[in-house]
Amino acid sequence: MYALIDGNNFYVSCERVFRPSLNHTPVVVLSNNDGCAISRSNEAKALGVAMGEPFFKIADLQQKAGLVALSANFALYGDMSQRMMTVAAGLGPEQEIYSIDESFVSLAGVQGDLLVRARRVRERILQWTGLPTCIGIGETKTLAKLANHMAKTAERKPGVYPSDIAQVCHLGALGAQARQALYQASDVGEIWGVGRRIGARLKEAQINTVWDFLQLDASIVRQNFGVVLERTWRELHGTPCIALDHAPANKQEIACTRSFGQGISTLEPLIQAVCEFASRAGEKLRRQHSCTSQVLVFIRTSPFREGPRYSQSVVIPLRRPSANTADLVSAATAGLQLIYKSGYQFAKAGVMLLDLSADDLHQGELDLEETRNEAPSLQTPKLMHALDTLNQRYGRGTLGMASTGLTERSRLWSMRQERLTPQYTTAWQDLPIARA
Repeated sequence: MYALIDGNNFYVSCERVFRPSLNHTPVVVLSNNDGCAISRSNEAKALGVAMGEPFFKIADLQQKAGLVALSANFALYGDMSQRMMTVAAGLGPEQEIYSIDESFVSLAGVQGDLLVRARRVRERILQWTGLPTCIGIGETKTLAKLANHMAKTAERKPGVYPSDIAQVCHLGALGAQARQALYQASDVGEIWGVGRRIGARLKEAQINTVWDFLQLDASIVRQNFGVVLERTWRELHGTPCIALDHAPANKQEIACTRSFGQGISTLEPLIQAVCEFASRAGEKLRRQHSCTSQVLVFIRTSPFREGPRYSQSVVIPLRRPSANTADLVSAATAGLQLIYKSGYQFAKAGVMLLDLSADDLHQGELDLEETRNEAPSLQTPKLMHALDTLNQRYGRGTLGMASTGLTERSRLWSMRQERLTPQYTTAWQDLPIARA
C-alpha cells in the first residue's frame, strides 16, 4: 500500500503562509523573468488562468479581478518543501520525494485505520507548516497518484467526485461499486503515465475513462501501446510494478541554463553569467559525488525578438575529470570566448557538464605542471567542501568566484524578478517580525 502526499497549488500556498491577506484572492506565481504562470490559486483558475499562460495575456486581470502576480521565490519554496516532507515522512516507514511538492510514502506494515492516520498527518502538516495538502492511498503508486487526483478534484470542484473523498482518498477502503463510479468519472488522461499523445490515441479508440482502460486486455495494451503502458495497466489492477525509489540514480548530465532579464550584447556580463552557471552546476556535480570530463557552453539570441539571430555551442574537454569549480569556470569561459560574436543581443546562455564519472575514480598520469617542492592538489576537494558548506549555511552566493560579478547590481544578466517576496525562512534580514 502506498500514499501520495501532494501540496495544493504549492508555490502559491507557500506565499500565503506568510501573507494571509492573499487567502481567497486570485494569485499566480510567475516563472523565471516573470514570464508565465507556473502556479495558480483556485481563485485564479476560476478566472480561466491556464498553466503556463504568458503574463502579458493576463496582466489586465490585476485591475479587472484583483489578480496578484508574484515572482518565483525558489529559496522559500525549497525550504518549505523540506519542512513538509519531514512531517509527511511520519505517515509510513519509507519515503520517496518525487518532486518539490509530491512525496510517495510506503504504508507497508502500518497498523490501524490508514484513512484516519492519513487525515491526522494532513492536519499536522497544515498546523506545523501552514501548507494545505491532499493524500491519495492505493495498492500501487499509480493508484495512489490517481487517488490523489480524485482527492484534490473533490476538494476544488465539489460535485465531480463525492465529498467524502475530498482531501484524503483511500481507494482500498471503498467498495467495488464506489471505485467503479470513480473510475467512470475520471478521464483516461488523468492516469499517471498516460501522456497527451497516448491519451489522444486511447480516445480515438473510444477509451475515454479510467474504467474503459481497465476493461482492456493486457495483451491488447502491450500490442498497441507497448510494455510501459501495460505496466501502468497492471498497476491500476493492483499489481505493483513500480517500486519506491529510495536513492535516485545519479544524473548522466548536469545543466544550468537561464534566460536573461534583458538582452546582453557585450562579452563581460556573458562571462559573469556563464561563470555563475558553471559554479552552480559544480555544486550539483559534487552533491552526487561525480566529476566531469567535458564542459559544454552555449549562447543564443531570442527567437521572438527582432534583430539578427545567432545560436552556437562548444564542448571544452578537461585534461582530467574534475569537480573543481575553478576548472569548470575556466573551461566555460574559454568556450564562451570561442563562440562569442559581437553585434547580437543574447537572451540565454547555459553550461552543461558531460561525460560524468564517480569522484572516487582517479586518472593516473604524470603531472607535468607540478614540481617536487609544490604541494599536491589533493586539498582541492576540501576547498570545494568548504565552499559548498558556507553557501549551504549562509545562502547561495555567499562565497563564489569573483568572475561571476561582485555585486548583484553589477549583474546585468540577472533574472527579472520585479515581484519577488522576501525569503522568510532562509535569510536573516527577511525574517518576519510580529508587532504588538
